[in-house]
Amino acid sequence: MNGLLILIPVALLLGLSGLVAFLWSLRAGQFDDPDGAAMRILIDDESPL
Repeated sequence: MNGLLILIPVALLLGLSGLVAFLWSLRAGQFDDPDGAAMRILIDDESPL
């Protein structure tokens, strides 16, 4: 029972920090170009070996 008194606040703190990091990345524009990486893989780069 004593372990739950430590584990529950730690789990809530980690979940809240993950949510804050996700919201920060949304505001910073990390997810603005979801199709860019999918289209870049189709571009054929001619690189000499």
